[in-house]
Amino acid sequence: MSRSARIASWFCRIIAAAILLQTLFFKFTGAEESVYIFTKVGLEPWGRYATGLVELFAAALLLSRCHAWLGALLALGVISGALVSHLTVLGVAVKGDGGLLFALALAVFVASAGVAYLHRRQIPYLAQLFASEKV
Repeated sequence: MSRSARIASWFCRIIAAAILLQTLFFKFTGAEESVYIFTKVGLEPWGRYATGLVELFAAALLLSRCHAWLGALLALGVISGALVSHLTVLGVAVKGDGGLLFALALAVFVASAGVAYLHRRQIPYLAQLFASEKV
């Protein structure tokens, strides 16, 4: 990986992990907005805890040099669920936040997609495909 790709990778990894870790406090402490969101989508309280745990693992893996690809895929999975919930049930603005949570979810999605792309050769199935191609 080139120097500029490594810098881009770290930038995306730190952005995604920071947002994921920042929201954990609200999920695990039962903040009013988190409880509202997960009640509205029918997953309170266990969905809130499970989502928080997956986000915690994703953030830790994103910050790991050799497992960033796995953290990116986990983050993409969990944040895709959040985006679908926003677009189908919650709306873009939740409890008057002006769309902040939706924007943060989009930022995590874009940053995680960037990490997955930059580390695509480390993803086991894709690595096999790249290894079998004559480049």
